[in-house]
Amino acid sequence: MAALFTVSATVLIFCALWWLSGDAGLAWLNRRSGRLRGEGLPLASSQASASRTVVPDSDGDSKRPYSGLTTSNDQTTKTPRISRPVPLMRSEYDVVVVGSGYGGGVAASRMARTGKSVAVLELGLEKWRPLAGEYPSSLKDVAPEYQVTGTIGKQRTLGKPTGMYHTIKGDGQDVFLGHGLGGTSLINANVYLRADHRTLELEEWPEEIRKDPTSMDQYYARAEAMLQPMSYPDHYPSLKKLEVFEQQATALGQEHNFYRVPQTTFFRDDVNNAGVGLKASTCTGQDTTGINDGSKNSVLMNYLPDAWNRGAEIFCECEVRHIRKDPNGNGYLLYYAWHGDGREYSKDTFYDQLMWIRAKELCFLGAGALGTTEILLRSKARGLTMSPLVGQKISGNGDLLCFAYNTNETINGVGNEKPSVAGPCGPTITSIIDNRGSEAVPNIRNGYVIEEGAVPEALAPMIQTMIEVQPNQVYPKHYSRIKCLLNRIKTMVMGPYSKGCSTNRTQSYLVMSHDTNEGVLTLEDEQPRLQFLGDGEDKRTERLLGILRKATEAIGGVFVISPRITAHPLGGAIMSSDGTGAQGVVNASGQLFKGDGEDVYSGIVCVDGSVVPTSLCVNPFATITALAERSCDILLRENEWPVDETPNGKLDLFSKPAKAIPMSNYMEEMAHALSNGFEADGVRFFEVMEGHVHIGTDITDFIAAEKAANGAASAARLSISVDVPSVENLTGRASHMAFVTGTFSCGTLSQDPLLITKGRVHFFTADDEVSDGTNFIYTLSLLSTDGETYNLQGVKKLDSNMAFSGLRTWKATTTLYTILTRTDGTPVGRGILRISGRDFINELLTFGPGSSNTGWQKLLAPLYFLSFFARHTLNYVLSPLRPLEYPDTSKTGYLPKPLPTKSLVTASDGVQTVVNFWKPKPGTPHHSMALVFIPGASVDDQIFSLPTIPTNAVDYFTALGYRVYIPVLRFGRGGPAEDGWTSYDARLDVRAAVEYIREKEDGRRFYVVCHCLGSISTSMALLTGEIKQEWIQGMTCTQVFCNLRYSRDNATKARSPVLMKAYRALAGPWFPCTSSPTSPLVQYLLDQILRFYPIGPSRELCNSSVCHRCDLIFGRCWTHANLNHATHLHLGSFFSGIHMNFVEHLTHMGAVPPHHVRSNAPESVDLVAQKGNLERLRGLRICFLSGGSNVVWDPASTRESFEMCKERFPEGRFERVVVEGYGHLDTWMGKRSFKDVYPRVRAHVERCEGWNGVGVVEKEDGVRAEVGAGGDAKVEMERVGWLGGVKGALGMRR
Repeated sequence: MAALFTVSATVLIFCALWWLSGDAGLAWLNRRSGRLRGEGLPLASSQASASRTVVPDSDGDSKRPYSGLTTSNDQTTKTPRISRPVPLMRSEYDVVVVGSGYGGGVAASRMARTGKSVAVLELGLEKWRPLAGEYPSSLKDVAPEYQVTGTIGKQRTLGKPTGMYHTIKGDGQDVFLGHGLGGTSLINANVYLRADHRTLELEEWPEEIRKDPTSMDQYYARAEAMLQPMSYPDHYPSLKKLEVFEQQATALGQEHNFYRVPQTTFFRDDVNNAGVGLKASTCTGQDTTGINDGSKNSVLMNYLPDAWNRGAEIFCECEVRHIRKDPNGNGYLLYYAWHGDGREYSKDTFYDQLMWIRAKELCFLGAGALGTTEILLRSKARGLTMSPLVGQKISGNGDLLCFAYNTNETINGVGNEKPSVAGPCGPTITSIIDNRGSEAVPNIRNGYVIEEGAVPEALAPMIQTMIEVQPNQVYPKHYSRIKCLLNRIKTMVMGPYSKGCSTNRTQSYLVMSHDTNEGVLTLEDEQPRLQFLGDGEDKRTERLLGILRKATEAIGGVFVISPRITAHPLGGAIMSSDGTGAQGVVNASGQLFKGDGEDVYSGIVCVDGSVVPTSLCVNPFATITALAERSCDILLRENEWPVDETPNGKLDLFSKPAKAIPMSNYMEEMAHALSNGFEADGVRFFEVMEGHVHIGTDITDFIAAEKAANGAASAARLSISVDVPSVENLTGRASHMAFVTGTFSCGTLSQDPLLITKGRVHFFTADDEVSDGTNFIYTLSLLSTDGETYNLQGVKKLDSNMAFSGLRTWKATTTLYTILTRTDGTPVGRGILRISGRDFINELLTFGPGSSNTGWQKLLAPLYFLSFFARHTLNYVLSPLRPLEYPDTSKTGYLPKPLPTKSLVTASDGVQTVVNFWKPKPGTPHHSMALVFIPGASVDDQIFSLPTIPTNAVDYFTALGYRVYIPVLRFGRGGPAEDGWTSYDARLDVRAAVEYIREKEDGRRFYVVCHCLGSISTSMALLTGEIKQEWIQGMTCTQVFCNLRYSRDNATKARSPVLMKAYRALAGPWFPCTSSPTSPLVQYLLDQILRFYPIGPSRELCNSSVCHRCDLIFGRCWTHANLNHATHLHLGSFFSGIHMNFVEHLTHMGAVPPHHVRSNAPESVDLVAQKGNLERLRGLRICFLSGGSNVVWDPASTRESFEMCKERFPEGRFERVVVEGYGHLDTWMGKRSFKDVYPRVRAHVERCEGWNGVGVVEKEDGVRAEVGAGGDAKVEMERVGWLGGVKGALGMRR
């Protein structure tokens, strides 16, 4: 019952999707979207089509009146994007920068200004400040952007890998990080403070810095020029938390160390020094979750736009896993996991099937202290030698987070996206108590700073609970429990922003000091584990907590200690203090040591917090930025690379950058498609196929290749992202094309995954090589890390074999027949890849819209694609029900062919027919013997001169030097067939044609190839003496001769004349093989009934009305697999129809034993049994040829004729050939007939040609000679094999 329910539900769903993709369904979809159109989906939302708002220039200085709170956020209606889709990434750049924080931003900007090609790889996403804000502000918005990793009972990873917020659970201390384009600068508190010189003089620093800490000043200055730090201005509203903190400083006796911090926040509308417009701060206090008011001068607003404008290409969702030196000396290979398109759903293979990029000159690691260290650890595990200190000496920067809860003072310390004008929160941090000076602490290691802070709005609903559940709370001496209880209740009832509530009276502290630098990062089962092991931390911490308790006592609050967490991890790949790998991981320039000596990888440079060798006792990003500027400056000077220092001017981030790397035509096409389509109705998904590929050219069969590869453990995997830029374009264009990005892995071919440098997939593309089927065609260009290039051609085959079978449908849509070649077409290997059930489920989970649109529009594009997919699939699953294909009158698929000379001949009864003549191909040695091809009923010369296959029979034999004649008998297409002639009457046409040909050939013998009814009429002409066997050098009779044995299907029809009588009564004596939707009602109804006419296996089903009609009147005329698409499409051009008189005579001959050819009724004389007739065949050399799968005539037809001739003429020369896999007409019209059938006929032609006459023969050594009656040979022709005919015929196409 459950299985039945599942099947029923599946059918209903598919039928619904099929309906949705029809006209009625599309209309409904568009009505639901609010925009009813004639067809397709709306291309873009009103947001996307609206004009954008450009940020204005500053019209005043920093002293103008504050207006940030009364002015709305002036959000633009369109969001800039300086990153590019990963499918547009090139395989190599001069410089690759990992990470986009302060260090990565500096490296990208400085290197791009040298003119180098630069790529930036960032794990997180690009977020700006569009309508409604891209940065999360509420708890429900923050939660989906959160990731937690590390020790949670055991090593775990929870949440979104590319989310903005990342907590690493460590042993002893946690770490809070940010991901996104701009790195942690997106969510830090913006405080820009230099490390004091005494810190830089500590012994942990390289000699170059510790001996001259002032050398860093120039790099701090360079950083400040870009970051433009400024303090909270006096003309802005007074802030309660700042005022209270100043009171606390006084209470601590530290008023002289209190000041407002410089921060990278703009307090005026202005254009920054990178050329990006910023807005004045609205004092939301949301800095640590992302500012939506446009005031944060993050790396996304300065260094990265500067790099973008100079041609750097930026890519998001790219998690670099490890690096290795290119073994060929071509720089460095960086292996990364792309988190786009839901690829991480393939958990088992996600980190195994990595993509890669080559840095030809420099690789900068700026992924953050822990990110860079993790990359190095993984690289070390994979063979990249380096210092044993990697992963050690990690510092939490002495961070402490504490609170003064429920104080006597109003603090307004909770951020708000829409702050109060009267009492705004202000920037997250505005002031500091700085105790780093020599007067405050003689020993710099005892230095510390305290900064007030703000709780972001996302935590506002739960901050009270979070604080109150913390242990070890310290209450003030004069604590009013009732008052505090009322404040707490007020928070619970009226919310965290109510005046006088407990959270509104809470001060936040952030402390930074010097810790012991004893954190360690290791890898356990490929997962990072962080441990902080520092001894003596308790003493330092207790001293700092004592100071904070005193400050809290001063304002009557409850002192609460937060769990240990740092937002400022440092170290892991520290600078060496002695210039060797024994004391550090990188040298003073940031270059990675190869071991514990002085040798470095000159092209691997670390430029983030990982290089900082000790805690800084202050917010570290100023120092990280300065160190990155220093490293870049040293490299620029060492390499003598000039830097363009020209200012940008104001940047238009919606336009093109000033400089760009030229793109290939393919990349231009993809860039245009992706940029246009994903704003409207694009979809994307991730697909994994696995199997086995045989590397070698010895096996040409896919199944055999797969088995051989399986035995040799030559496994392969294709991991691809499929991007459909526009569903409307996909469904509206015949190519149905999408772009493909990803990798192909086959260890037998390459030790690393091969990168797809150019990839397309065409959905439901008509297969030119298949009569009635469509393909998914994967066309991929592959690049190995060794620089080898390959092409992968993959095909999924959909046809009527799927009909009414879920299993066959599954196999068809999940099986990829794969061929690998070199770029010049040289074969490399082949095999089969398949989608497993698990990977199919993952693929469904990844399926979704390609744009960020919401609501109906976000739903409609995937739904429309699914309906398109379902409709085209159901066309074959429910094959008899699909729309009929009526005759195509175009010349689509026709190939250029030589035209025949046509001549009229008149039979003895006055009937005129046509004889077609083709000369041999020019330049080909001519044979003295001509060939005569005689076609069957309802057709004409085209079965032998077919214009839809590259090499037809006429092409083949004229290329060999034969003259070819093809008479069309009276029952053929274009003749007087509608007059009701029979095959017996047509024997007169055979005589008329033969006499004409004998005249043209000066009485020379000729060779006859006759097919089906043409063969029957020829046999009648021979048996009755209308033509003489002496005129004929030899014959090939295909499918039948004078013994008529019907297939089982036709035998049944022959025994039931009532069908013919019924048809004659309803529609008249003529049965047309073609019809149209406007045909008479009887013909229209017949077309509908014939949908279900039994024709054999499901693979023989099709929707051609011509094919159906031929099946009824003749039986199935071909094995569909042998016809190409163009031939099947144009069947209406090759068939006419048949008269019931003809059919009645034919069925009578086959139905009456002994099934011989007979004269017309009423005599119906058995022409074989009639005395003397059979003797007329004496001396004929006949090859009887049958298709092994013929269902028009049973192959017994030719067998009986062959055995009869052998018995009657034991001295005769008779042969019989059965071509397996071929049916009836496909022996001549098949796409591979030139290889499977024509050579067999040719062999008999040439044997006959050299027997008892004059002609051309081929000796055993392959030399052709002309042989006279006496047998003397004269060599005069070229050496050819049977392929010579093929090559010659193919030459006619050129």
